[in-house]
Amino acid sequence: MSDEEKDLGDKAKEAASDFAGEAKETAKEFTESAKETFNNATGDNKKVLAGILAIILGSLGVHKFILGYQKEGFILLGISIAAYILSCVAIGLLFIWIPSIIGLIEGIIYLTKSDEEFYNTYQVGKKPWF
Repeated sequence: MSDEEKDLGDKAKEAASDFAGEAKETAKEFTESAKETFNNATGDNKKVLAGILAIILGSLGVHKFILGYQKEGFILLGISIAAYILSCVAIGLLFIWIPSIIGLIEGIIYLTKSDEEFYNTYQVGKKPWF
């Protein structure tokens, strides 16, 4: 091998190394950007879905389960089931409206918040009620 071929080989290795480094950096930036976009899209979709389900099925706590609040969802579901059972005795009729009103209020709150505010409050901050 001549010196010229060795220099050419070294330059090719250096260029390939630079290209690989730039490709890795670009891929990392793309991955971070994609994660941010996905998180924003997921937060927006959960906001609308949780808001609509809170208004329609708020008494069953479905919106709480969508946001990952299992304990609060079971509380609303339990109150609703107990109220439906007790409605045969007439005292349950007073309790049937409570979970529905909670769901309606939370649904309106969810839908009126900005996407960023909703995401920070309910998905990052994990604020379970109102």
